[in-house]
Parts: sequence; C-alpha cells; structure tokens
Amino acid sequence: MGIVEKIKEIEEEMARTQKNKATEYHLGLLKAKLARYRAQLLEPTSKSGSSGTGFDVQKAGDARVALIGFPSVGKSTLLSKCTNTVSEAAAYEFTTLTAIPGVIEYQGARIQLLDLPGIVEGASQGRGRGRQVVATAKTADLILIMLDATKSEEQRRLLEIELDAVGIRLNKRKPDVVFKRRTTGGITLTTTVKLTKTDEKTIRTILASYKLHNCDVMIREDITTDELIDVLIGTRKYIPCLCVCSRLAPVVIIDFKSADVYNKIDAISLEMVDKLARSENTVVISCEMGLNLDYLIERVWESLGLVKVYTKKRGERPDLSDPVCLRKGATIEDVCLGIHKSLATNFRYALVWVLHILGRSSKFSPHAQKVSLNHQVQDEDVVSIFTK
Repeated sequence: MGIVEKIKEIEEEMARTQKNKATEYHLGLLKAKLARYRAQLLEPTSKSGSSGTGFDVQKAGDARVALIGFPSVGKSTLLSKCTNTVSEAAAYEFTTLTAIPGVIEYQGARIQLLDLPGIVEGASQGRGRGRQVVATAKTADLILIMLDATKSEEQRRLLEIELDAVGIRLNKRKPDVVFKRRTTGGITLTTTVKLTKTDEKTIRTILASYKLHNCDVMIREDITTDELIDVLIGTRKYIPCLCVCSRLAPVVIIDFKSADVYNKIDAISLEMVDKLARSENTVVISCEMGLNLDYLIERVWESLGLVKVYTKKRGERPDLSDPVCLRKGATIEDVCLGIHKSLATNFRYALVWVLHILGRSSKFSPHAQKVSLNHQVQDEDVVSIFTK
C-alpha cells in the first residue's frame, strides 16, 4: 500500500470516528500518523528517481508575496497590473507554467510578487506541480489567495485545506510550547495552564509515536493535539494571508474592510460584493477595471509588518529616498546588517531622531537619542551610525 492510499485510509477512519472525550486519544494517534505520512509524501526519503524541477526564483527586495489560486482566476493579470512585469494571460487554464516574479514599489520598499501556476485539488499529494508551488509558497512572507467572485466560496476552503495539509498555517501564530530533546532522563512534561483540548496521556503517546522518549516539553497555552504535532515536526510555516476576490461591479463605492482577494467582481451583484467585502481577511478587486488595487497594495504593506528606517550621514540631511525596510521589532543591529555587515562589527553608538511625529523610538524628540545595538527602531525613524 502506497503513502497516498495510507493517507486516504486514515482520513476515512477519522471521518467515521465520532469526536468526543472517549475517542480523543484515538484521534490524536491518527493525527500524528497522518502528519508523518504527509511529511513523507512531500519529502520522499528514497534517493531513486527524479525529484522534479522546482521554481528557481531568487528572493529579492524587502519581502516576498506569493499569489496562489486555482487556474484562470486572474493571478497573471494582477501581477501585470501591480508591477512592470508582463505575465501571459489567456482564456484557457494553466497559462502560467512556472513562477513569474514582479516587483511592487511602495513607500520606498521593493516587494517581490510571485505569480505561481494554478493549483488543483490534490496539490498537497503532488498533483499539477503542487509540490513545486507549495515549496515556493513556503518561502513567502505573505500569501495572497486569489479567488474568483463568480464561483462558490468552496474554492477558498479547498485552497486552505491544501495549504494546511503541506504544513502552511495561514493567519496563525506559533504555539507557545518549548520543546527540547535530551539523551537521557525520560519525558518531563510541564504545563502552566489547564489543558482542556488534550490531556497528558495523549501527549505522552504522541511523543512515543515520534520515538521521543527523552525530552523536555513546557506548554504555556491551551493547545490542541494538532498544534502539539506541529511543534514536534518543527517544519510548519506560519504565514499571514490575504484573500483577494476579483470581478467588481462597474459602479461600486464600498468601505472595503477585509483581506482575502476576490477577482472578477464586475460579474456579480452589488449585494454579493458587499457580502464578500465584509468577510474577514478579504479584499475585493477588479483587475479588468483596475478597481481597488491601491487599497490591496496598502493591505499587503500592513500585513507584511515592515518598518522604514532612514539613514543620515554626519552633517547632512537624512536620505528619505532610500529607506532601510525591516521587520517590526528590528533593532539597530538589524539596521547595521541591512546596510553592511562591517557596521555591526565596528559599531560604537547610533543616534536616533524622530521624523516629524511618525517616528516613536527616540525619547528626546526633536533631539537625537544615543542608543546601542539592541535599541528597537520604529517606523519612520532616522538613524546615524558611528563606528570605531
């Protein structure tokens, strides 16, 4: 029996099993076994045979955004509209056969946008170049799920299931669990909260199923069995996601407060547009008419969580044309490494100013504050670095 058949058999058994307190232990074992088989499916241990051709796209810019969706939902059109890259678009499916990169320039930042081939149901098991698409998506800082507003909402659920099956956790944070292997001493399980979604017996059995007989586990939040398995596997990717709905009505003025991306909303009713726009994490656009694309780029910027830091040479005005873009929580050391790695090695101190009222990390605005490498920078800060 192959891995795919084993996965299908476990999924059928889980579907037949009622979820209650008595079956919780059994379901936990099935989930652990299912996760192992899926990992083997995506990363075969056998060295024989061809491993397939991946998408060799170098990561460039300050962040990477991956476009994922079923065929013919408007991914290539969106790439062409938002960047200077022209991606072939046609009326037939699977027009795009490889990853096509483009660059969005926004507020001085360069965001790489990847148009990936359309995936089909069963992509997590390798259908339709699914493995290559998923491997590239795992390197992204943000995933845009492209949806066709003229089709059912089932498309979004199917895409989320496929991505979840390959270890991509959308709009979730990593569980607050500390796991450390040891060579001796058995299993030490410590919890700081009451566990209501699993129990100690299930946890110890799952650890044993992964041949973990000597380890320290500290659980600091009420986790589920699935979250524990994610921690043990250690290869899960927690990536923010926006859903984009396309095909907007010709005259639509709506306050879009969401984050999935639906395309082709020009082909549906105003009532349906309003319903989609009010969904959580959803943005509605029309690539054909160019509607709401600016707002989509704003939402992408917000979801990436980037901060802009401007540099200043001694005795000169700050350079506001070319900011250093970093993740929220970045420090002066990250600024140094973003400019040149030798700056961190020869660092003496840095001066931080507040630009207008936007920067917030300096305590002595409008005067400069002298800081060390571990000082945390904020958006719109101006930094001058002094070396030995």
